[in-house]
Amino acid sequence: QVQLVESGGGLVQAGGSLRLSCAASGMIFAFYDMGWYRQPPGKQRELVAITSGGSTNYADSVKGRFTISRDNAKNTVYLQMNSLKPEDTAVYYCNARSRLHDYWGQGTQVTVSS
Repeated sequence: QVQLVESGGGLVQAGGSLRLSCAASGMIFAFYDMGWYRQPPGKQRELVAITSGGSTNYADSVKGRFTISRDNAKNTVYLQMNSLKPEDTAVYYCNARSRLHDYWGQGTQVTVSS
């Protein structure tokens, strides 16, 4: 049974930093593209960052502020978020995707106060 468990969310002031973690189990972690998505209040879920085959891609809104990384030995993907803005407030979800499977975590709330 595949599980993705996010942690590290919370309340932070604008300009602050948070580091999200997503621990995966029940899957061969290295075989999956790993991504972070977010869903702001009242809006649709959107891609934040993804790591695939050694490359990374970011939404324009977070480029230069967020960094995605993965540790295949620990089956964990991270999202380092710096210079946070109130508009970064959202539920952040971890995603694991292969050609055949698509898994989601339960989400972690990030709230940035102005």
